[in-house]
Amino acid sequence: MLIVFKYFPNLSDSQKEQFETLTSLFTDWNTKINLVSRKDIDYFAEHHLLHSLSIAKFIRFTTDSKIIDVGTGGGLPGIPLAVMYPDVQFILIDSIGKKIKAVNSMINSIGLKNVKAYETRSETLKSKFDFVVSRAVAPLPLFIKQTAHLISTKQQNAISNGIIYLKGGDITHEIMPFKRMTSVFEIKSFFPENYFSGKKLVHISIN
Repeated sequence: MLIVFKYFPNLSDSQKEQFETLTSLFTDWNTKINLVSRKDIDYFAEHHLLHSLSIAKFIRFTTDSKIIDVGTGGGLPGIPLAVMYPDVQFILIDSIGKKIKAVNSMINSIGLKNVKAYETRSETLKSKFDFVVSRAVAPLPLFIKQTAHLISTKQQNAISNGIIYLKGGDITHEIMPFKRMTSVFEIKSFFPENYFSGKKLVHISIN
């Protein structure tokens, strides 16, 4: 049983099957393309699926919310969130084409209809989203500069529109310019596993 099922006991049979299939597919793709560290792949469910789903412990996206995963790499956190929220629309982007090829293959193989992946950069997009999500692809000030224009002014979730960023280590200096806009949560408060010590979920309210 995947560790995901322990913390999300109300998953449907279909969702459980999708998470299990995703784990198998990701492991296979990782032998062809370095999506995550080869040493880390044996801990994929905890280190990557569960880490991505810390966002689902922070917020319950309303139906028809629009989310963009910037710098998705191998589809994280976007694909796990799309499985968790089948009524929410997800766009996944990355500048590396071979990674997007792998992501689209996994999306199609597990039958997700609410997510699309593209090879592009956030700076070129004009679409609007409720939230930008990401796993530490750049220093926070640079990431905000590159993505803040994507946030919609229309509010439809209990938590204000903005950026949800998963990042480890000491981020005091990075968030200092945005302190009034920023809330920081320890992921270990969601999942007590030792792996999550020092890992944080950062919410930056935009607009």
